[in-house]
Amino acid sequence: MFKNHFRIAWRNLIKRKVFTAINILGLAVGFGSSILIYLFLNYHLSFDNFHANSDRIYRMVTEEHRDDIEYDPSVPPAFAKTFLNEYDYAEKVAKIVNYDGLVVDTDINGVESKFKEDIVFAEEDFFKIFNYPLVDGSNNISLAAPNTAVLTETAANRLFGKTDIVGETFVLENDRTIQITGVLKDLPKTTFLKSELFVSFDNVKDFFEFAGSESWGGITTNLQCYSLLRPNQDIGTIETALLELPKKHRAKSKNKHIYRLQPLANAHLDPVYGGLDPTLLWVFGVIGLFLIIIASINFINISTAQAFYRSKEIGVRKVLGSFKQHLFWQFLSETFVIGLFALLIGVGLAILFLPSFNALFQIELSAYNLLSAQFIFFLTLVLLIVSFLSGSYPGILMSRIVPVLALKGKLDHNDTGGATTRKILVVAQFAISITLIAATLIISRQIDYAVNTDLGFDKDFVVMVDIPSELDPVQLRGLKERLGQITGVENVSACLSSPGGSNSNWGTSIKYHNKAEPEEFSIEIKAGDTNYLNTFDIPLIAGRNFFENDSLAEVLVNQRLGEKLGLNSPEEMLGKKFEASGGSVKATIVGVVKDFHDTDFTHAINPVFIGAKNSWFSELAIKINNTNTALTLEQIGEEWSNAFSEYIYEYRFLDERVAEQYETEQRYLSLSKVFSALAILIGCLGLYGLILFYVGQRTKEIGIRKVLGSNVANILALFSMDFFKLILIAGLFATPIAWYLMEQWLQGYTYRTEIHWWVFALAIFSIMVITLITISYQTLKAAIANPIKSLRTE
Repeated sequence: MFKNHFRIAWRNLIKRKVFTAINILGLAVGFGSSILIYLFLNYHLSFDNFHANSDRIYRMVTEEHRDDIEYDPSVPPAFAKTFLNEYDYAEKVAKIVNYDGLVVDTDINGVESKFKEDIVFAEEDFFKIFNYPLVDGSNNISLAAPNTAVLTETAANRLFGKTDIVGETFVLENDRTIQITGVLKDLPKTTFLKSELFVSFDNVKDFFEFAGSESWGGITTNLQCYSLLRPNQDIGTIETALLELPKKHRAKSKNKHIYRLQPLANAHLDPVYGGLDPTLLWVFGVIGLFLIIIASINFINISTAQAFYRSKEIGVRKVLGSFKQHLFWQFLSETFVIGLFALLIGVGLAILFLPSFNALFQIELSAYNLLSAQFIFFLTLVLLIVSFLSGSYPGILMSRIVPVLALKGKLDHNDTGGATTRKILVVAQFAISITLIAATLIISRQIDYAVNTDLGFDKDFVVMVDIPSELDPVQLRGLKERLGQITGVENVSACLSSPGGSNSNWGTSIKYHNKAEPEEFSIEIKAGDTNYLNTFDIPLIAGRNFFENDSLAEVLVNQRLGEKLGLNSPEEMLGKKFEASGGSVKATIVGVVKDFHDTDFTHAINPVFIGAKNSWFSELAIKINNTNTALTLEQIGEEWSNAFSEYIYEYRFLDERVAEQYETEQRYLSLSKVFSALAILIGCLGLYGLILFYVGQRTKEIGIRKVLGSNVANILALFSMDFFKLILIAGLFATPIAWYLMEQWLQGYTYRTEIHWWVFALAIFSIMVITLITISYQTLKAAIANPIKSLRTE
C-alpha cells in the first residue's frame, strides 16, 4: 500500500511542477536555515562537557556589594589556598591568570623568531581538574617548577615548526628562559580556554605581581579560580560557609564580598559573569522554528488552494472504494516526498553556506557534525513533524470532498474549504516577517546609536600602541618627542588605556576628603600623562590640568564622582584630598573633566580619576590627521621599533576598539538580517504560489472587468488590496509583540535609543512593497491578456 501511495504521490508532484518546486524550495530554505541554527545552538550548548568530572568542576566567583552589586568571574588571589586548606569541600583547587600579548622569542638552528602570544599562567593542579591530555594521551603535565611551560600541537608548530620539542626553551618578554615540559593535544573549540601556551604560575609575579600574591585586597578578572569538588557536595552549604571568609579577611572593607560557586556547565552561558546571553540562543532557536513554520504554511496554503483542481480525482477514488483514511495517508505521502527532497536540498544549502556562517561568528563548525547520530535523529524528527503537520490539514480537507458534487462538476471553492484558514495562515506569515523586520531595524538603530553617539572623547584617528611595562621615564619622554615630530602626528599621550573601548578597566575603592571610611562605590583608574586630555579631546570643565611629578600628587576626576558624592557643583571637589588603590594613591583633586563613556552602553558611566604614574602606563595614544595615513603609520612603526627592537610593533585604531565592544551585537544583527530576508523569501514563494492559484481561479472575472472598462491598474489594485488587508491585520498583531520583545532587549542598555512608531510602519510598508512586487508579474500577465481568451476559459 505504501509503495502505491508513494508512486501516486510522485506522479501528482510531477504533474504540478511549479507548485511542487515552490513547496520544495520554501521547505529547503527553511530546513537549511534551521540546520545552521541547530549546529550553532549545539556548539554553544556543548562547551566544556568533555571533561571527566565536569559535573564537579566549579568556577569561584564574587558578588561585590557596593552601592550596587557587581559580579566578577574571579576571587581575590588568596582565596584558592584558603578554600583548599581550611575547608574539606574540594579535591583540587587551581588558579590561572590570562595575560595577552607577551613576546615569545625562539631560536631554531640559529634563526631567531619573535611571536606575540596570549599566555595562561597556570597552577599545576589545573591540568588535574581539567581533561586536556598530552599528545601521548597521558595527563602527566608538569608545571610545578618555575620557568616551565606546556603548549598545544598547533602552538608548537607555529613557534618551532615541529611538535617534538620537550626540553627545548623559549625566552618570554626578552627576559625569562622557559623550558617546555610537554605538548598538549589541540584544545577543543568548545572550551573556555582560548590560549595555547601555558606557563608555570610562579612566573606570573614577573608580570602581574598582584595576581601572584596572597592578597584579599582586590579582584582582577584576569585571574580565574577553579575547583574540583568532592562527590555529593551541597553547593548551598558551601556558599553559606564561605560567608565567613570576608568577615575574617576583609572586615575593614566596605566593599562586601559574597563568594559563589558557578558550575562549569553554566560559565559559557551566564551573562552576569561575562558569558554569552542564553536569550540569544532562544531567539535564534525561535527564528529557526519560525522559518520552518512559514515554509509549512506555504505548503498548507498551496495544497488547500489546489483542492478544487483535484476534486474530480478525489471523487473518482472515493467512488472506486477509497476511504477517508486512504486519502489522508495519500496526501501525507505526497508531503513526505516533498519534505524529503527539500531536506536533502536543505542539507546541501547548509553545507554550502557553512563557511560563511563560521566566518560571521568566528566559530569552526564542520560538515562532519552532520554525520553524528544526534544530528541524524534531529533531521528525522524534523522531517516527520513537518510532514505530518503540513500534510494533515490538506489531507483532512480533501478527504472530506463529496464525490457526487465533484464528479458532476458542481463543486465550487467554498465546498473545498480552506479559504479562512489560508487567510489566517497568511496573516501569521506576515506577522512573523513584520516582527523580524522591526526587530532588525531596532537592533540596528541601537548599535548605530552606541557606536556613533558622542562618547565624550575623540575616538577618530587615534592610534593605540602597546609599550613595555615600567618603561624608563627618560626613554618614554624621548620616544614621545620623536613621535610628535612626525608629520601627520598631532598629539601623543602615554596612558594605562583609552578613556573607553578598552578591556583594561581598573576599579578601586576611594576615600574622599580625609574621610575615615571608604565610599560605598568604586572609582575607575585612567592613568595618563598631561597630554591625555588633548589627545582624546576631553573637555576640562573646572580647575586645571595636573602637573607631572615623580609621585602621583595631583589628579583629575569626572563629573560623575561629584554626583555620587552628592555635591552640587564640580568646583566643590577642587582642592580636596583623594585616596585610592588601597592608599597607594594620595593626591589632590585639581580639575574636573566632563563625563565620558568609560565602558559600553550597557553600563552607566563610572566615577573616574586620571593621574600620571609611569609604572601604570601600558599604551601610547597617538592622534594623527587623515592626510597620508599609511606613511604616518609607517613612520610611527619605525620610531617605535628603533626604541623597542626586542618587541613586536602592533597598533589598533581606537574607533575599531570601541566598535569591538558591540561585536557580538553586530554579528547577531547580521544574522537577523539574513534570517529576516529568508523569512521574506519563503513567504514570497508562498505568495507567488497563491497568486498563481487566485489568477487561475479568477480568469473569467478579469476578462469581464476588462470588457467593462477596467484597466491594468484597477486589476492590480483588486488583487493587491486583498493582501494589503491581511498585512494590516498582521501588523496589528505583530506590532505589540515586536515592541514588547525589543523593549525587553533594550533593558540591557543603560543608554539606549527609543522605539518609534515609524519603525513598525516601515516594517509593514516594506512587506506591502515586497508583496506588491511578488504578485505583480502574474497579475499583470493576466491583466494585459486578451479578455476574449479569458472568457473562453470556461
